[in-house]
Amino acid sequence: MAKEKTAASHSPRAGDRAPAQLAPSAKTPIVSSAPLASGRNAELSEFEFGMIIASNAFNRWAVRCMTAAGVSDLTITDVLVLHHINHRAREKKLADIAFILNIEDTHVVNYSLKKLQGLGLVRTEKRGKEVLYSTNEQGQALCQRYHEIRGQVLVSGLTGSGTEGFELSELARFLRVLSGLYEQAARAAASL
Repeated sequence: MAKEKTAASHSPRAGDRAPAQLAPSAKTPIVSSAPLASGRNAELSEFEFGMIIASNAFNRWAVRCMTAAGVSDLTITDVLVLHHINHRAREKKLADIAFILNIEDTHVVNYSLKKLQGLGLVRTEKRGKEVLYSTNEQGQALCQRYHEIRGQVLVSGLTGSGTEGFELSELARFLRVLSGLYEQAARAAASL
């Protein structure tokens, strides 16, 4: 009976990792692809894997926070487009929204804009050939509710120390630098 209990307590369940995988050595990078982790690639590959995990966690968080704020069935792109349109209460053009969010395919942004309009969160105004987008009262209220929930369940988890704020600011700066590097590499890869 003791053997059965021991075996059962160590049998892997769906989603569990083997004990050896839970504590990799400090020198073993955690990467998504072993061939990418050789030589000088190791640190970059480890960073990329961390970025993948963080990106997926952020996307899941933003969508669920928006659901808690009162609107479900939005994608991460929908949430980001809504927040950007609401930013500084200024009207935005489709091309500017896509540029700021670094979305190459404007059709993706246009789809989100139509969806947000259909939900009654965004209004449009045509000026000449340009269509300008802004949040209406319902869209503004939804963004405010998102902000409140974010404060309750995400920001409250931060320590509030000045050091933490500095570290987040430096990390954001570093990500912007890397974004430029990836953009340059993407252009170079497209020409191969």
